[in-house]
Amino acid sequence: MAVDQTVVMHTNGVADNLFVIPLESRDRYILYAPLRHTAVIVNSAAINLLAGSENHIDQFDNSDSDEFIEFMKSLELYDAVDKELPDVQYSGDPKPSHVTLFLTTACNLRCSYCYASAGETAVENMSIDTARSGIDQVIKNALETQQAEITIAYHGGGEPGVNWRVLKQSYEYAQQLCHQNRLSMRAGMASNGVFRQHQIDWIIQHISGCSISFDGQPATQDLLRPLVNGKGSSKRVEETFRYFDQHDYAYAIRMTVTADHIASLPDSIEYIVTRFNPQQIQVEPAYQMGRWRDAPSAETDQFIACYREASLIAQNHGHRLNFSAARAGIATQHFCGISRDNFSLTPGGSVSACFETFSEQSELADHFIYGEKERDGGFSFDLGKLQQLRNHTGNNSKFCEACFARWSCAGDCHHKNRLLYGDKPFAGTDRCHIIRELTRDQILENIRSAGGLFWKQGSH
Repeated sequence: MAVDQTVVMHTNGVADNLFVIPLESRDRYILYAPLRHTAVIVNSAAINLLAGSENHIDQFDNSDSDEFIEFMKSLELYDAVDKELPDVQYSGDPKPSHVTLFLTTACNLRCSYCYASAGETAVENMSIDTARSGIDQVIKNALETQQAEITIAYHGGGEPGVNWRVLKQSYEYAQQLCHQNRLSMRAGMASNGVFRQHQIDWIIQHISGCSISFDGQPATQDLLRPLVNGKGSSKRVEETFRYFDQHDYAYAIRMTVTADHIASLPDSIEYIVTRFNPQQIQVEPAYQMGRWRDAPSAETDQFIACYREASLIAQNHGHRLNFSAARAGIATQHFCGISRDNFSLTPGGSVSACFETFSEQSELADHFIYGEKERDGGFSFDLGKLQQLRNHTGNNSKFCEACFARWSCAGDCHHKNRLLYGDKPFAGTDRCHIIRELTRDQILENIRSAGGLFWKQGSH
């Protein structure tokens, strides 16, 4: 059997969801079973043997054949019970114990690629009453479902730190209610990192983890992410990083790469990892939305090549790069919270399933907003719309069936896909190529780390 592209094996005896992935090396393939977190390097003779082809007769003698089959059985790739599909699809009334508060659409930066076009739209600020309503709801849900913890995240179509008063008051309110109800609490924040000193001190004391958007070298950061007055923001953000590092605070960096800055990605990663100590570095091509809608796409082969180079630099300094949809080693039907009853509150009190839909004026608000705050402080939900969102899982995508990354990518970002296809069936994006390439890299790295022949998660 000659395989020049990824195929799914359906032969009797082989494991369910077993993919054959060709490698550039002559007659070398990966057998990859994502639901079993297992992969092994084989040749065409091994594939033919598993496929029941007569072509393997001259390539295996009986003892070799039997030994190989026993090896496949030990990896649960042959003669194994089918694995249950990961996760479940949600149903019934939503009962999230996690709330994301979109505190404001105002921002102290004017990023060139801002998906929210912050600064060009009317400013909306969340009131403390709306924030309290969201907190009340998740505490009520946690008690009803016997959860021990709630989570609050501060996010939005602007910089959450701009609405500092409500941020602090909402945290203190949640902390008080959790104490009264014997619940624990975690808080996270997505920010641009431009703070005053008293804000940094408070964040270190109260926020469990902070994700900071930062694009690397000062020349790049200052060009793409200027302050409102047009001056560069790199100095301010780097001051935040240094203070975080001095206090051993857990933070992540979220880097956006535009088409004209792909080539500088390795240098920007080296700049970061030789100066700062983030726990995680996420790298993504710029989203063609908002101010960047008509810009050239960064979802290219050049991005893949430069990401690989940058990844090696990061590894050499004890760090790892992440790309949101390349997640070999996990098995899930859900890319994000859209299909898992994500409970995010807009400043106006609407319930959104998506971080990109931060306002009733957002482009896809009709699709992603599924609930409203009532006068009594509670919430009403459109269960029909919510169920449609719940159905957007990788398992429900016809296009994804033959993709070896389907159980880790899980269909990728539904917001991006929705902008591209609307109500039409998903038929792939340029990101799909990036996802497959980077996921294959991860599989190969897992195999190398396990000795170079096979990888089975949890085995030693």
